Amino acid sequence: MNVTTTVPLAVRTRGLRRTYGERTAVHGLDLAVPEGETFGFLGPNGAGKSTTIAMLCTLLRPTAGTAEVAGADVRRTPWEVRRRIGVVFQEPTVDRDLTAEENLRLHAELYGVPRRELRSRSRYLLGLLGLDRVGTPVGAFSGGMRRRLELARSLMHRPRVLFLDEPTVGLDPQSRAAIWEHLHGLREQQPVTLFLTTHHMEEAERCDRIVVMDQGRVVAQGTPRQLKAELGADVVHLRTADDRGVAATLRAEAGLDVGCGPDGVRVSVADGAALVPRLCAGLTTPVYSVTVTRPSLDDVFLHHTGRTIRDAGAAPASAEVSAVTS
Repeated sequence: MNVTTTVPLAVRTRGLRRTYGERTAVHGLDLAVPEGETFGFLGPNGAGKSTTIAMLCTLLRPTAGTAEVAGADVRRTPWEVRRRIGVVFQEPTVDRDLTAEENLRLHAELYGVPRRELRSRSRYLLGLLGLDRVGTPVGAFSGGMRRRLELARSLMHRPRVLFLDEPTVGLDPQSRAAIWEHLHGLREQQPVTLFLTTHHMEEAERCDRIVVMDQGRVVAQGTPRQLKAELGADVVHLRTADDRGVAATLRAEAGLDVGCGPDGVRVSVADGAALVPRLCAGLTTPVYSVTVTRPSLDDVFLHHTGRTIRDAGAAPASAEVSAVTS
């Protein structure tokens, strides 16, 4: 990834690679993430996102290539990388028997936060994330509250880069929106680079830049606006009595760019609204619904991989997932 900027880089990788036996989970990854950016990895389970995060956080040793995080080399000075980063994993790691403040205090002790700063820092972060009035053990917290506590804990030692691996996994839409509201507030309050993985399109839309990954490779990169603009076409979605048959007919007789998946028939065309009357008039198969949308990030993924991100995510997870989480 080539980024022309005078801003210092928070993350840089060159040819980063990770294999498990004969299987390659990440293929020669090149990244350049400027400081202060909200940067996202978009892709289904098994795409190599978590493996990349694990290498950047020094939890996995790269098979080949180099990586620097916050100016420290993940191979030569992993202890420096750990001092300069915060991490929020997919699975909760807070102590359920402790209160929120006790969890922060324990983390601060482990990272050597000066005692004179501990109390004020803890109160500031708990207030920032809406947990300052909660004194009960974490076991009584909702999923969204635990996620916010994970964020607060990861920020106690003032990291320069915050890694968020699927930050809202398992949360309801309201809790996901609340987490992002807090993340935006965090960006306004202190300088930190956010590096996140996600398979939620709405989360990828919130990033300054994204990389689309599939099967361990980068298939597209840029701002969300740039990636969608590259397609330059509307998408017509049809649900019919025979989606596969309609898709085959449109390909053969109309020469259209047609896809078919669990969400129905998808036709990419420059002017979707103008095409709809002609499509419906020419079909003998009953049409149940028709919608026209501008390109989305799911369309970007489909364009570069031939699948929607939901189709890709439905496939069995690769070996890299179990290796990282074990």
